[in-house]
Amino acid sequence: MKRSLLALTSSALALGYVSPVIAQYAPPPPPQPFPGFINDFLRKKDPYYSQWDIGGAVRLRYELKENGLGLPPVNDWRDTSGTTVDNDNSYFSQKVLAHVGYTAKWWSIYVQGRSSGTSGDDRSWNATNPGPGGAGPESDGPADLHQAYFTLGNHKEFPVSLKLGRQELSYGDERLVGAFAWNNIGRVFDAAKVRWQNSLFAAEVFTSKIVLPDDNSFNTWNDYNLFSGVHLTTKKIPKTLTELYFFARNDGIGSASAQDPVSFPPFQMAAPVARDIYTLGGRMKSGTNEFGGFDFTVEGAYQFGNWKGTLTGDRIDHDAFAFIANAGYTFEEVFGKPRVAIEYAYASGDSDPTDDEHNTFDNLYPTNHKFYGYMDFLSWQNLHDVRGIFQIKPHPQVSSPLKATSSGWLTPRTISTTSAGLGAARVRTQTASAAILLTTASWVARLTSSPATR
Repeated sequence: MKRSLLALTSSALALGYVSPVIAQYAPPPPPQPFPGFINDFLRKKDPYYSQWDIGGAVRLRYELKENGLGLPPVNDWRDTSGTTVDNDNSYFSQKVLAHVGYTAKWWSIYVQGRSSGTSGDDRSWNATNPGPGGAGPESDGPADLHQAYFTLGNHKEFPVSLKLGRQELSYGDERLVGAFAWNNIGRVFDAAKVRWQNSLFAAEVFTSKIVLPDDNSFNTWNDYNLFSGVHLTTKKIPKTLTELYFFARNDGIGSASAQDPVSFPPFQMAAPVARDIYTLGGRMKSGTNEFGGFDFTVEGAYQFGNWKGTLTGDRIDHDAFAFIANAGYTFEEVFGKPRVAIEYAYASGDSDPTDDEHNTFDNLYPTNHKFYGYMDFLSWQNLHDVRGIFQIKPHPQVSSPLKATSSGWLTPRTISTTSAGLGAARVRTQTASAAILLTTASWVARLTSSPATR
């Protein structure tokens, strides 16, 4: 009897000891983004360094193009004599970024330098400096200032903040406004931006001037260019992320030749010589896992304003529109969580370059490389595009999208192509209805270290 009582007492004590342990168990927190080797080392050494952000990135790339379709001068590939046109080109590019940032309670500062260069690139961006050895369109000298901005505000304490200085602008999928990071230089603006953030929405108002690359010289803004806008984001429509925007692109006469020698496409274009383009649009994207494995994105934009193609030509009305629709399904229980999707993109073109209205959609400042084929022959203007997409993530830091059927054809009655990021000229080489069909299959594996982002 005493032995039974002792065993029962011991069991009760053991259960009383184990139960709190089980009740207090909590799953581990999700892994945090890797802050970078320098930040990781410094923050482990002294918690004070958590206010600092020090790091960099190196990107090396080799491109080989044979019998490449292109539009001079950005794809004017010459042999070493510089006197004949050669459609073959292979070159090595390097892009080095280094940054330092500091964040206090109510303010922060961030400075990022960049070195962009190429080796063996036969392209030329002006007639007096043909490659190789000349300044190619992806070379910007040994060092330049990529970003340098100051922020004032703390959204945990106050809803309004200010960001002032040289910075990247990126909205939505970057179909209209993006950092153009695929390019060996990238796109930045000298800008002032105010952000208002609360539980209902986040809104940004900005005004800016695009920065023009100037090989071996300090890059400065285009004084004849002004790009401004309002962008609003809300999650108040159930199960979606909704964006509304208004962008104003104002290029005065002199914008196309603001730099001597002029910068190269897509940062500066010879035509039009002036434009005032106003874009009103919206984008809706399904929330993560809100519809099971299904997801969707839709976006549409309408443009109005005016367009001046040449110095001697008249300003004519601009009226254009564009939209996209993307739907997909992700197999969450399958290895790599594969996603299959289909997308259709449309952007208006100009059916009659001799009339008094310009109808080609202005793609503004996009990152088009990820949307319309990695050959960069097309952009979101004068376009029909249908593509099938297969994506798989065998590891959280590896993404392998396969765009197995990416096809684009131009809108009827024109055959004017516009490369990724370039402007659209009012040209047509046939009066009859014509169309161009480009079909590509592309695959790329991306490895990311999930660095802390700003």
